[in-house]
Amino acid sequence: MDWVIGGGTALRDGTLAAGEVAMAGGVIAEAGGTGGRRFDATGLLVMPGLVDIHGDAHERQMQPRPGIGFPAALGMRDSAAQLLAAGITTACLGVTLSWEPGLRGIEAWRATLAAVEAVRPAAGCDLRIHCRFEADNLDALEELLADMAAGRVHLLAFNDHTPGIVKRIADPAKAAAYAARAGVPAADFIALAQRAAAMRPDVPAARARLAEAARMHGIPMLSHDDATPAMRAEFRALGAAVCEFPMGEDVAQAARAAGEAVVMGAPNVVRGGSHMGWASAAPLAERGLVTVLASDYYWPAMLEAAFVMESRGVLDLASAWALVSANPAAAAGLADRGRIAPGLRGDVVVVDPARRAPVATFAAGRLAWLAPGAAARIG
Repeated sequence: MDWVIGGGTALRDGTLAAGEVAMAGGVIAEAGGTGGRRFDATGLLVMPGLVDIHGDAHERQMQPRPGIGFPAALGMRDSAAQLLAAGITTACLGVTLSWEPGLRGIEAWRATLAAVEAVRPAAGCDLRIHCRFEADNLDALEELLADMAAGRVHLLAFNDHTPGIVKRIADPAKAAAYAARAGVPAADFIALAQRAAAMRPDVPAARARLAEAARMHGIPMLSHDDATPAMRAEFRALGAAVCEFPMGEDVAQAARAAGEAVVMGAPNVVRGGSHMGWASAAPLAERGLVTVLASDYYWPAMLEAAFVMESRGVLDLASAWALVSANPAAAAGLADRGRIAPGLRGDVVVVDPARRAPVATFAAGRLAWLAPGAAARIG
């Protein structure tokens, strides 16, 4: 079905202005170039759909409490609905592939990929897999390479949490928390962590194989939690051109000096700082050191963060919106979305600026989600 969204203020070419947005055949059409049903956006903003380059809130639908699991297909169906209600039309689901059993282990990886593939045709939201590969998980290397070759992975991030985990599990309380997430006794978890750490000498060769495969299959690469500019340089040499969640401002500066995208969390902006005590994302974004805001662990934060950035008085809303639409699309290698322009995907979110809330979400030219009471706007 074709649509015309009229009466609202639309974001095009970096400018907010009154005008219609038409969609036909799943893509943005020239204004006035289509019939179709009409959506009255009077008093509302018509914005590009949000592109989430990194979000793992879907984990909570599958394990809402430690040790309490639900079927992946059920969790993914609910996740897709929540994403659309948050105005997110492209979601790169951050799926950690770790040596840990449970939520981030190989069985969960397989179940999540299968659930995404089952739900995707009816999901509305474009669900993609952002693999966060834990460096020492060499047992899963061959399977991941096969999944990459099969087109099941859309982004590859290099994670290296094992050294920190090994250090923290010396504290019995922290070991118990990790073990609860993994669903194993603490002693077993400690043994698994020590076994993984023992594989450290083989990590460089494994990373090189993954990077070669990613280049071969056109999969963008990211590095996660870079601690130093030197670490960023190592991943840059592998071909990871996106720096996500840098641990210090100097890392972000080094990445931007190299022309790379820098990702930080939208929750950081909304909450006024990092829950980890790291750099504050909002001032770095205002200085051009952060170019992408991701949902991280809370989907509604993306849309809210754009308005928070505008309210700070440095960026206008159009510039702030690029942090959650055009910029992440470019960083993820998705040239067909993130903006409202003829020929691009018909991914549009209609927003009530007074409530900072979605009213309707269109994905690939289809009405995918509608707020309560908004049906009266359809003609």
